[in-house]
Amino acid sequence: MKRRLLLPCSLAILTTAGCSTAPYQHSPADTANPSNNPAKEHPQAVKPSKPSPSPTELIKESLYQQHQEWKGIPYRLGGMSKRGIDCSALVYLIYRDHMGIELPRTTQYQALAGESIKRAQLRPGDLVFFKTGRRGRHVGIYLEDDKFLHASVSKGVTISHLTDHYWKSRYWRARRLDLEPTNGS
Repeated sequence: MKRRLLLPCSLAILTTAGCSTAPYQHSPADTANPSNNPAKEHPQAVKPSKPSPSPTELIKESLYQQHQEWKGIPYRLGGMSKRGIDCSALVYLIYRDHMGIELPRTTQYQALAGESIKRAQLRPGDLVFFKTGRRGRHVGIYLEDDKFLHASVSKGVTISHLTDHYWKSRYWRARRLDLEPTNGS
C-alpha cells in the first residue's frame, strides 16, 4: 500500500517542481499579439517630470531654510554664533556658507557690495539696508512680497516687512550681488 501511494505522490512533486522552475518560453504568438506577453500586461505609468526650480526659487527656499535654522537666535552686537548674532554677521554667514559669496563683515562695507538697485526691482537674495539712527545702519536679505530676513535687536533672527511702519520710514537702499552661476561655471 505504501508503494502505491509513493509513486503518485512522487510524480505530483516532480511535476509541480518542474512547473515552478521552468523559464517562460516566448512563442511566435507572443510577438504577434503583445497582449499575450506577461511583461507587457502592466506597463509602468510614465510620470511627467517636475520642472526644475528656477535659481530665484532655489535662493528663496534656501533663505527660508536659513530662517528656520536661525529663528529666534538673539541679537548680539559683534556676535557670529547661535549664542548671539548681529545683522551683518547673519548676512555674512548666510552668503558665505549657503551662497558661496564672501562679503565684508560689516554693514558699512556690505552696503557697497554688488550693484545698486531700486526698491521696485527687489528679488530674493538682494540686500536691503536701513538707516536706524544718525550713524546706525541695519541690513537684511530680501525674501519676497516685501519680506526680509534679518537679526532684529528686539526679536532676534526674524522675518519682517518693508511696509512695517518702523522699516518703511528707515529704508535706505538695496544692493544686488551676482548669485546666479554664469554659463562658464
